[in-house]
Parts: sequence; structure tokens; C-alpha cells
Amino acid sequence: MSDKFKLIPERLTAAREKLGLNKAETARLINMSKMSYGRYESGERSPSLQTIQALADGLDTSVDYLTGRSSAMLSDRIIIEKNTDPELFDLIKKCRNSDSGTINRLKTYYEKILQSQR
Repeated sequence: MSDKFKLIPERLTAAREKLGLNKAETARLINMSKMSYGRYESGERSPSLQTIQALADGLDTSVDYLTGRSSAMLSDRIIIEKNTDPELFDLIKKCRNSDSGTINRLKTYYEKILQSQR
């Protein structure tokens, strides 16, 4: 594995603790055994890039944070899957093909919703 994608175990621990999760909860969240997860966090094992991505997605952080390429813990992207959020997926897909007026209207509605919740 390239050094640019080498997991920093302390960062994995920090991301997990920020969410208030224990190791077993984290392992279930990302669909792996507690033992496997524990080995990544202790530095006994080096995960593949695909596993680092799964860890980052599950812990709401980024591969760049977990590998030391960034100091920003929060993720800079959100994954929306058609099978888990079909309506939101379709909305985003339609926005990609829409004119800027439609997108601006959606942003305005979003701001109004946020204001009403405060």
C-alpha cells in the first residue's frame, strides 16, 4: 500500500470517540468484526484503501483525515444511495440536469426550512 494511504490509528480512534462509539459499535456500523476493527485501531493491521474508505464513511470523516493528508476531521462529502434514500437520490440527480434557477429555488426552500426550525 502506498504511504499516502497509510492509516493513522490514532486518527481512527479520535474519529470513533468523537461520535461516542465503542469499538464493537463501530465494527457493526461498518460491517466488520470487532477483532478486525480493533487491529486497525491498534495499528496491528493495515487496511486496504477500500477499507479505509469504508471506515471514513462510517465515521463521518475522510480518507485524507485518516491517512494524515488533512487535519480536518469532518467529511467533505456525503454519500446518498438510491437503495437507502431513493427520493433524495432522485432529487440530487434531477438537480444535476437542471438549470441554475431550479437549484437556486431549492436552496431558498432549504434556507426557509432551516429558519423555521430555529
